[in-house]
Order: sequence, then structure tokens, then C-alpha cells
Amino acid sequence: MNPVTPVAAPGPGPSVAAVPDTPPPHSGESSQPRELAQLWVLAARQIGAICGDPRIVVLAAVQPIVMLLLFTQIFGRIANPDLFPPGVTYTDYLVPALLITTGIGSAQAAGVGLVRDSESGIVQRFRFLPVRPLYVLLARSSGDLCRVAIQLAALLVCARFGLGFSPAGGLVGLVGAFLLSLLVCWSMIWIFLALAAWLRSVEVLGSIGFFVMSPLMFASSAFIPVEALPGWVRVVATVNPLTYAVDASRKLALGWDLGNSLLGALLSSAGLITVMCLLALRGFKRPPNESKASFSLLRLARRAPANKKT
Repeated sequence: MNPVTPVAAPGPGPSVAAVPDTPPPHSGESSQPRELAQLWVLAARQIGAICGDPRIVVLAAVQPIVMLLLFTQIFGRIANPDLFPPGVTYTDYLVPALLITTGIGSAQAAGVGLVRDSESGIVQRFRFLPVRPLYVLLARSSGDLCRVAIQLAALLVCARFGLGFSPAGGLVGLVGAFLLSLLVCWSMIWIFLALAAWLRSVEVLGSIGFFVMSPLMFASSAFIPVEALPGWVRVVATVNPLTYAVDASRKLALGWDLGNSLLGALLSSAGLITVMCLLALRGFKRPPNESKASFSLLRLARRAPANKKT
């Protein structure tokens, strides 16, 4: 007589738990090639979604060109030449800064894309697959970083052949400014990925992006020298991490002495990437209904005193 295997009584459906740190182990094979393949597939999905759509590519390329033409043709005509170093035109002064500030819009789009993936159920599917949450976030950031690279390349081509931008730093300086801008933009992308992982709301994310990034961008040395800013704005600009990045990009492109600007930009970007990556990973691992539940508990706590009074 064959033994009967006991079967557990059916209970309520399992709730979606937080995403584990690592996928379940597979015996008999090395996990590193498989994990690299997972990362490659996820990154190829994000990059293909951006580069494979001509509309996204064209709009991404046009955006920095419009900003370049607006600033150079409008503000460049009223800019005081005495504010800038001798022999430096406003175009030479502006283009390295636009390399840094251009990625802010794409950084916000990264957070919006993560929220959209959560709402569409794609992230929910990843929770049931042996995929590291870090790989999902890295793939998301790689796709948006590819969009930034397209924007920066379009900006440099337009500045060079349309406005005669030919900085003293030469090709080496431009490549250095280009790579530094990608690093800074990647740190901005991680900021919005962390915000998206915790807030999970496109509307709230858009409001924060406007009220935080706009002052951060304009209260810096991006568009005019720090010395020409008003007193209190000058104080903000001197401690603004974006000022270090803009100064380093400008000095690389124009062949100036780097000083501490490059080191400050690298350290601040690396620090932001590390901290925001950890925050994004922690927020991404939360159950999908946790934020809604917390808001419901908050509403109940507010109603409790009113019920006691009645």
C-alpha cells in the first residue's frame, strides 16, 4: 500500500511580499553568468524601447537644441561681456553647462517610467521571477542614460556646426566633459528612481521635480558666473553640487585649470549614486500596497479623535 502524502488545507491566497535580495539559488551551475545575462536582457529591453522608437529619439535630440538656441540667441545678445573671462563668448560659456543641465529632464523621465512600469504590472511580474531588484533598477537607469547620451551628442553637433562652438580644450576636453555629464546625469537619474520607488505617484513626482530641480539648476553657475548672482543666490550657488559639475565641465571643455572642481563633481556624483541607489532599492522592495496602506492608516488616525468627540 502506497503511503499517502499529506496535503495542506487550502487557505487564503498568498499576499505579495517584499522582493528578496537575491534570487533563489540554482544548484549545479554558476550564478554569475546567469545574472549577467539577466542584467543584459533587462537593459536591452529599456534601451530598445528608447532607441527603437524614432519619435523618442527625435524628441530627445530636439529638446537640448531648442534650449541651446533660446539661450544663445536671446540671453546671449543681452549678456554683459565683462562678466565672462576674456576671449570667451557666451556660447563657449553656455554649452558645457547645458551638457550638465540637459540630463535633468531625462532624469525625471526615469522616475516616471518606473512608476508607469509599476502601474502596468511589469514590476509585479518581476517580483515572482528570480531577478535581482537591483538589476531592474540598473536596467531602467541604463535606458534613460542612453537617452541622455543622444541628447548630449545632438547638442554638441548643433553647437559645433550651427554656432561654431570650438573650445580651447579640443576633442579631449569635449570627451571629458561629455563623460562627466553622463556621470552627473546618472546621479540625477538615481535621485528620481529613489523618489519614484517610495512615492509611486507620477503627479507627486512631477511636482517635486519642478520645485526642486529648477532652483537647483538656476541657482548655480550654469548660465551666468556666480559673482554676478544676487547675494543670497550666490550663497546657495557656492554650496550647490551642480555648480561643481558645471565648473568642471566648463573647465574641461575650455582647457582651464581644473582645480578642485573635477574632484568635487566626481565625489558628489559618486555619493549621490551610492545613497540614492540604496534608497531606491529599499523602496523598490516594498510590497506594492504598502504606501497605500500607510496612507489609509494615517487617515484612520486622523479620524479617530473626531469619532471620540462625537
